[in-house]
Amino acid sequence: MLPEGVPLLAIEASVTLTWGSYVGPPMSVLGVDRYRASAPGEVVMREYGVTVENVCRKVRDLLSPTQDRRGTQ
Repeated sequence: MLPEGVPLLAIEASVTLTWGSYVGPPMSVLGVDRYRASAPGEVVMREYGVTVENVCRKVRDLLSPTQDRRGTQ
């Protein structure tokens, strides 16, 4: 269990809907909330924004001093 207020990022290769109940604020969730894509996995993940670059951007956003305690600007 992490102390309250620790920024968390959930990365899910599927539906992100339930992650809010697990990670709580401040949080960000990166995942796939659309269906019916047909391509190699790497292409699908890139098209849905699940990339190293996007993960790094979300982490920087979570750790940014302009973020409030809920992880929103």
